[in-house]
Amino acid sequence: MLTLSELLIAHYDLDSFEGLKDLIAARIDAGERFLSLDVRPPFSDTPEDWEEQLESFFTARRP
Repeated sequence: MLTLSELLIAHYDLDSFEGLKDLIAARIDAGERFLSLDVRPPFSDTPEDWEEQLESFFTARRP
């Protein structure tokens, strides 16, 4: 399971919501099947509906 907090800790150099989506996309492509949205991304460009956006992105991108 891909946990957002663990992803953010492991990639502390991320600086944008779009960069986070790129990283999630790479993990999906590598076979990740589940996503846990346990923390709010700390970026200035994080939208208010970030949970819905990431869930939709994760679901739509899965093979």
